[in-house]
Amino acid sequence: MSGTDAVAGDAETQAQNEPRMSALPASAGRFRFPTAILLTCAALGVAGGLLLAPANWLSTLLFPVLPIVSVAMAGLWLLPSVSALRLLRRPLVGMLVGLLAGLVIVPFSGYGFSSVLTNLWWAAFAELPFLFVMWRYWGTWMHYIGALIVSVVYPVMAWASFDLGMFGLWYQVVFFAVTLTSCVGATALGILIADRLRRAGVGGRRSHP
Repeated sequence: MSGTDAVAGDAETQAQNEPRMSALPASAGRFRFPTAILLTCAALGVAGGLLLAPANWLSTLLFPVLPIVSVAMAGLWLLPSVSALRLLRRPLVGMLVGLLAGLVIVPFSGYGFSSVLTNLWWAAFAELPFLFVMWRYWGTWMHYIGALIVSVVYPVMAWASFDLGMFGLWYQVVFFAVTLTSCVGATALGILIADRLRRAGVGGRRSHP
C-alpha cells in the first residue's frame, strides 16, 4: 500500500505499519478504475452508443405517429449501464458507460450534447439502487428496482410531451405498462449479456455480494 517492503524480523516496524493500513477505508479500492476496467467500460459504452444511435432515430420518427411504440424502446437506454454494473460490480461504472454511450451518439442523434444528458439520466436509475447501499450489495433484484423506479418516473416526467392527459385512463395504464415492460425487459437482457460476457472471461474476478 505504501510502496515500501516490510523487513523480515523487524516486528516493531511491522506493528507500526499495521494500524495505518487497517485505518484505510474498506471501500477505497472499489472506487479505483484500473486500465482493464476502463477499457471494458469503453467497449460497453461504444457498443451501447452504436445500439442507441439507430434506436434514437427510430424512436424520434415514431414519437409523433405511434408514441406508445416509441416508448416501448425506452428500456434500451438502461441496457449499457445495467450490463456494466452487472459485469464489473464497481461503483459508478453505470454512469461512466452511460456517459461514453452518450458521447458516441452525439454526432448521429441530431440533439447534440443533450444526448449525453439523456444517457446520464437513464444511467442514474441503473446506478441508484446500488448507491442506496453504498455499492456493498450486488443482488440481481437490485437491478430491477432501478428499472421499476424509472418506469414510473419517466412517464410522469414525459406526461406533457406525450399529451397523456388527452387520452383515457386505459391508454395511460397501457402506457405505464409498456414502459415497465420495456425497462424490465432491457434490464433482464443487460443481466444476460453481462453473465454471458463473464462466462467468456470478460470482466475479471467477480466481487462477492
